[in-house]
Amino acid sequence: MTTSTETIAAIATASGAGGVGIVRLSGPASLSIARTLCGRALRARHAHHVRFRDADGAVLDDGLALAFPGPASYTGEDVVELQAHGSPVVLQQLLSRCRMLGARLARPGEFSERAFLNGRLDLAQAEAVADLIAAGDERAARAARRALDGVFSDRCETLAAELLHLRVYVEAMIDFSDEPIDTLGGDEVARRIDALAASLSQLLAEAEQGRRLRDGLHAVIVGPPNAGKSSLLNALAGVDRAIVTDIAGTTRDLLHETLRIGGLELTLVDTAGLRSEGDAIEREGMRRARAELQRADLALVVLDARDPDAGWVSVEDAIADVADRIVVHNKTDLHAADASGKHDALRVSARTGAGLDTLRDALQLRLGGDTLAGEGAFTARQRHVDALREAADAVDDARGTLAAQHLELAAESLRVAHDAVGAITGQVLPDDLLGHIFSSFCIGK
Repeated sequence: MTTSTETIAAIATASGAGGVGIVRLSGPASLSIARTLCGRALRARHAHHVRFRDADGAVLDDGLALAFPGPASYTGEDVVELQAHGSPVVLQQLLSRCRMLGARLARPGEFSERAFLNGRLDLAQAEAVADLIAAGDERAARAARRALDGVFSDRCETLAAELLHLRVYVEAMIDFSDEPIDTLGGDEVARRIDALAASLSQLLAEAEQGRRLRDGLHAVIVGPPNAGKSSLLNALAGVDRAIVTDIAGTTRDLLHETLRIGGLELTLVDTAGLRSEGDAIEREGMRRARAELQRADLALVVLDARDPDAGWVSVEDAIADVADRIVVHNKTDLHAADASGKHDALRVSARTGAGLDTLRDALQLRLGGDTLAGEGAFTARQRHVDALREAADAVDDARGTLAAQHLELAAESLRVAHDAVGAITGQVLPDDLLGHIFSSFCIGK
C-alpha cells in the first residue's frame, strides 16, 4: 500500500449533458470534503439523498452521495462519489467546490494508477479498465472483462513463478559447477524449460489475438503504380476516399481508412506506388510506404492482373518482413485470363466489384472473427506482446546455453525472461512505464 497525502477529484462521467453525472474523489480528505459539501457525514456504502451546497450555503444541486472508505475501495483510499444531474455546468460547479475544499484535479488515469499502486489491481488489469471503456462491440467488452478479472494476469503470474523457480535451480547448480550437469538435475531443468517455452508460445499467440481484438488489424495496401490500390481502398470503404487517376504516382502520401468487418476493426492504409524512379515527392511517398510496412500486420499486395509478375518485382523486398500478406490481382475486368503469376492471388476488379466479397472474407479470416472472442479470450496490448516475445527469446537462449553447460548465461537469460513477464503485471517496472500507460486513460478513471 502507498499513502497519498493529496486528495484528487474529477468528473467521472462522459462529457456532455446527461440524466446523471458523477464527480469522484479519492484521498485522505475525501470524507471531510463530502461532509462539508453535503452538510452531513456519510455512512459507508450507503446512498444518501443530499443537497450539495456552495461556500455561501446556496444549493448547487440535489443528488446522491456514496462513501467507500479505504482500503476496500476502487483506489484503496477513501473514495466518495457525488451523483448529481448531468448538466456540465452543475458538474463543473461541484468539481470547483471540491477543489476549493482541498482537492486537486486528477491527472488522466490517476484513479486507476492509485488502484495499481495500492494493490487493488495489477498493471494488466488496470489497462483492461481502459480497454473495457473503449470496447467497440460485445466481443471486445467480454474479452476486456476477462482481462480485468485477471485471466491474463493469472497466466503471467504462473509463468513468472516457474521462471523464478528455474532461476533459483540454475543459480544453485552454479555453486556446484564442478559437477557434471546431468548429476545436478540438468535433464529435469531442460525438460521444464521446454515446457515453459511451449507455455510462453501459447500465451504469446493468445495475447496477439487479444491485441488484434483490441486494436484491430493494421493492413497496408502496397503495389506498383497504377495497379489500382486507391481504387481498391475506395471499393472496400464504399466511399471515394482516395483520388484516382490514370497518372502514375497520383498517391503521394499515406491515406488511412477504418472499416469494420465481421464486427472487428480493420485499418487500411493506401500508399504510394513502389518503383525505382520518381520525383522527390514521389520518392518521399515511397519511403513512407516502406516505413508503414514495418508496423503492418498484413500487406495487401495489389498487382495489375495483366502483368502481375512485373509488379511483384517492385514490392518483393518491401514486404519481406511483414508477417502476413494477401496478394490481389486487380483490373480483372481488363484481363479475363487467369494470369496468376508466381503467387496465389485473389482476382478482383475494384471498378466492377467482382471478387470483393471473396477479398472481404479473406480479410475477416485474418481478423479472426469468433476465434478471437472465444471462451477465455482476453484483451492485450502491444507492450504485452512485445514483453512475451522478449521472454520467449530469452527462454530459447537459456535452453541453448544450458545445453552447452554455460550455467551463468542460462541464469541471466532466465532473469531477462522473468523481468519481461513481470513487467506485464507490474511486478517489474521501467521508471517511465506508469506515466506512459496511465496518461492514455480518461481523467475520471
